[in-house]
Amino acid sequence: MKRLVPIIFILVSAILIVSGCGRKETNELIVGMELAYPPFETKDEYGNPSGVSVDLARAFGEFANRPVKIENISWDGLIPALQAGKVDVVISSMTISEERKEKIDFSKPYAKSLLALLVNSETNINKAEDLDQEGKKVAVKTGSTGQIYAEATLKKASIVPFPDESACVMEVVQGKADAFIYDQLTIYRNNLKNPESTKAVFIPFQGVEYWGVGVKKGNQELLNKLNTFIDQFYAQNGFDAITEKYLKEEKATFDENGFAWFFSDLDK
Repeated sequence: MKRLVPIIFILVSAILIVSGCGRKETNELIVGMELAYPPFETKDEYGNPSGVSVDLARAFGEFANRPVKIENISWDGLIPALQAGKVDVVISSMTISEERKEKIDFSKPYAKSLLALLVNSETNINKAEDLDQEGKKVAVKTGSTGQIYAEATLKKASIVPFPDESACVMEVVQGKADAFIYDQLTIYRNNLKNPESTKAVFIPFQGVEYWGVGVKKGNQELLNKLNTFIDQFYAQNGFDAITEKYLKEEKATFDENGFAWFFSDLDK
């Protein structure tokens, strides 16, 4: 009987060691985002996460009393990472859509945007309908709502997906594509960078898109905290401060042209 005691002790110790090899439960809030969409999700000069979504994530971390860790994940890997529990939330300028809601839950909207066109200056494209012709080539970012819109409405055009925004812009700049469909701010910024080879078509040819924070399905506690935080952040003018920090010039341009701003008049 005495010989069994050390054997049992060894077995119990082994079980404890093995069970401790899994992911440790911490209070850390893991936030997934693709750091490739300035000024919302990007990196600073030192390679650290920076931008609107990063500030928003950290503000929520303070609200929830949880330290924040940003995980840089490719766009098409964000939802799978959330589903697998590798991240707690996704804050990455993600549009709330019915297709995505089948896979994950969303907070109430915290921002909105409209799609627009970056068009090669040599083409005769003046509205979205002009693209729906044989021989027209439309660049879209893979998995974006621009791709969803193009495939649903531009039946005659050739829709060509690319993995990132810069590749789509280059297609238009070089005349390989007639247009790139994306949000208004991105189109505006890339038109400023390429004024000779592109033009921006700011026509609200699609309904308003709302952005939300992605949460793993069924995590109602975290979802409730996010919704409370978003209301409070608006009430305390948090988005005004973020706009002043990152988007002051763009806000002025949007106001001048009568474009809907990201953080205004949300149907929450």
